[in-house]
Amino acid sequence: MSRHHSPGPARPSDAPRRRRRLRRSVAVGALALTTALTGGAAWALDRFVIEHVEIADVSAVEEQDVEAVSVPDGAEPQVTITSGTVGEGEDAATYYVADLVLDDITQLRSAFADDAFGENIVELPSVIAESVGASLAVNGDYYGFRSTGIMIRNGVAYRDEAAREGLAINADGTLELYDETTTSAQQLVDDGVWQTLSFGPGLVDDGEVVAGIDQVEIDTNVGNHSIQGDQPRTAIGMIEADHLILVVVDGRSDESAGVTLPELARLMADLGATEAYNLDGGGSSTMVADGDLVNDPLGRGSERGTSDILYVG
Repeated sequence: MSRHHSPGPARPSDAPRRRRRLRRSVAVGALALTTALTGGAAWALDRFVIEHVEIADVSAVEEQDVEAVSVPDGAEPQVTITSGTVGEGEDAATYYVADLVLDDITQLRSAFADDAFGENIVELPSVIAESVGASLAVNGDYYGFRSTGIMIRNGVAYRDEAAREGLAINADGTLELYDETTTSAQQLVDDGVWQTLSFGPGLVDDGEVVAGIDQVEIDTNVGNHSIQGDQPRTAIGMIEADHLILVVVDGRSDESAGVTLPELARLMADLGATEAYNLDGGGSSTMVADGDLVNDPLGRGSERGTSDILYVG
């Protein structure tokens, strides 16, 4: 894969490289107290901490269910990583762009933490990336935080619980915003959808910034009440078929303030995206290249665990 890196911040030398399972710091002690908990506390532990594995070997499922994809011999994604700044003074934010030119959309893949599908299964993005040999990766939509959304990854339908505006990555290399409640996972697979993402909102549609995104809330439940304000962000956009951009914006630090959703949408449009979609953000916003952090999540030089990544090999 050809790659060009523009100058960026120093990358931490102690980035985790060994494969290990990530546990929330409260998990071990909390599990020991499970039998003593009652009512809401036990529910919260089960809902947000305890792993619920539905499929333990995703790779085997995908090898069995997906027809072999054909990419021309010698084909190699072209990846260019650049950085920039939006805003001024205390409102300035640093962003990173991975510009992807693909031979075929199947070169953009998804991977799950621990190669397992379910809720509350998390690993560091760099660990997931290493496990699949990814040369470039960003965090996905943190599907494992919720039980809703249409979820298709690498051509396989894993979940069919329509809930929100989703993003379809089509077999022809295009991106399309869609209403999950108007279709089904099986219909999308039959139509050739390669990936779906379920977080949002949509940022750019047909070259125009989507109106009203400054009022959208996602997963307004325990611990995740709003996605508004200046925040670290991750987004995916399409320049044209098989030409995509993955964007990560740092935030919540003295060096980078983060951006609002309208500011993120404007950035995506200014970068040339005709379609763009917001992914999980905050401490999850991470870009990894060749095993190293490109950005600085939350200004601390380390990563936070997530349930999935988007990557190229």
